[in-house]
Amino acid sequence: MGNEQNLNVLNALDVAKTQWYHFTTIIIAGMGFFTDAYDLFCISLITKLLGRIYYHVDGSPKPGSLPPNVSAAVNGVAFCGTLSGQLFFGWLGDKLGRKKVYGLTLIMMVFCSVASGLSFGHDAKAVMSTLCFFRFWLGFGIGGDYPLSATIMSEYSNKKTRGVFIAAVFAMQGFGILGGGIVAMAVSAIFMKLFEAPTYEVDPIGSTVRQADYVWRIILIVGAFPAALTYYWRTKMPETARYTALVAQNTERAATDMSKVLQVEIKAEPQNPRIEQAQSYGLFSKKFMNRHGSHLLGTASTWFLLDIAFYSQNLFQKDIFSAVGWIPPAKTMNSLEEVFRISRAQTLIALCSTVPGYWFTVGFIDIIGRFAIQLLGFFFMTVFMFALAIPYDHWTRKENKIGFVSMYALTFFFANFGPNATTFIVPAEIFPARFRSTCHGISAAAGKLGAIVGSFGFLYLAQNKDKSKADAGYPAGIGVKNSLIVLGVVNVLGFLCTFLVPEPKGKSLEELSGENNNDEESGN
Repeated sequence: MGNEQNLNVLNALDVAKTQWYHFTTIIIAGMGFFTDAYDLFCISLITKLLGRIYYHVDGSPKPGSLPPNVSAAVNGVAFCGTLSGQLFFGWLGDKLGRKKVYGLTLIMMVFCSVASGLSFGHDAKAVMSTLCFFRFWLGFGIGGDYPLSATIMSEYSNKKTRGVFIAAVFAMQGFGILGGGIVAMAVSAIFMKLFEAPTYEVDPIGSTVRQADYVWRIILIVGAFPAALTYYWRTKMPETARYTALVAQNTERAATDMSKVLQVEIKAEPQNPRIEQAQSYGLFSKKFMNRHGSHLLGTASTWFLLDIAFYSQNLFQKDIFSAVGWIPPAKTMNSLEEVFRISRAQTLIALCSTVPGYWFTVGFIDIIGRFAIQLLGFFFMTVFMFALAIPYDHWTRKENKIGFVSMYALTFFFANFGPNATTFIVPAEIFPARFRSTCHGISAAAGKLGAIVGSFGFLYLAQNKDKSKADAGYPAGIGVKNSLIVLGVVNVLGFLCTFLVPEPKGKSLEELSGENNNDEESGN
């Protein structure tokens, strides 16, 4: 499998030293992921506030809360949009090119972030319906960002540090989660300062001040700004050389574009006939399935299983914290204080475990490889899930709540120093250029299907079973315990499915996909 048969422009990319264009690409693609995470996860910070504002029953001794079906819709509808967007834009990125589609996804994200915050209606049902409509299309734009960002970064990178660069783009997701928590804390703190409100026990009506309706809207609208800031730079990025040379079959243009980017002279050359021959089979053809079918099954299944656990943890960590008493019962706080406390808890978890986990992956992925990191992550996620679930009654005691939160945080660390990062990285490396965005989109869509299963499934697994606890404002322990056991089993399955995925460390993209030589003839 000699690289000597590969195109000069692709060899130049593979051996290029780390340069400024690598960092600008990380920033441009990474800010999209910052926005993705902010928009997807900030909803969990405001769902209790939405319940207080729109679903309070006059005279009720309990603060208002979203009905289970409304909560599931508000939390899960963006994932439905993301799944659709990953499939559609992944396919479109292979048909039209990465650059042409990249700006479109960002425009959708900016518009729908603002529109979500401006959700309107004459009653609660209308407002929630409008919010769900715009969050679906917000998710659709976010979905397109997954395959395109991963593919662009992969195709711009050299083979020695490709994993680091793609991981760095994905690590911006951690800052997006952190940013969501910080913005929600800041907005709720400002409104608490301006509009003092009593606790629910003192004044059920006054505990949710009229101005609280602005809080959730501002938090959602802020998500438009980081995406808007990078739109101009996305439009200025040249098409990737691998798409131009291998898919568009324009090696001269690829050499010209990369000569400017790499600031070196790259000699244009005729299309390599072996590369043209490698274009002879279609997606889901027998030859594709023989070469890459098990790989696609591996990337899709591991991402599906990972996201069941990961999104369940993220979206419903507020319920976990309430269960162990880290967040007080709702009736002891006014609505703004509740947003502040939920945001503070999520920010602390993000700062201490989520963000470090991402950057551990960045630091080690090209040293120990994707395969080892993914196995390690699934293994320790399983260990900590069962360690929380089996002695669950022990952890719910007040004196043990710090230990519970610490162990819960470690599951986030090993999700991110583990399969949450590697499931994003590997599909951008192991498939042929003309299918790369599509296959990444399929794998990512499988992940979002897992997120939908996780967000809806966890909602019902963690429902109140114990009326006395429910009346006190705590989710019932049996529901949370069962959900943690299920998530532990899911992680075991993810560990096993990892063995379907190859190790791309240190290999060129064409070497992995067989586009640079006569692998087609040899059947390797």
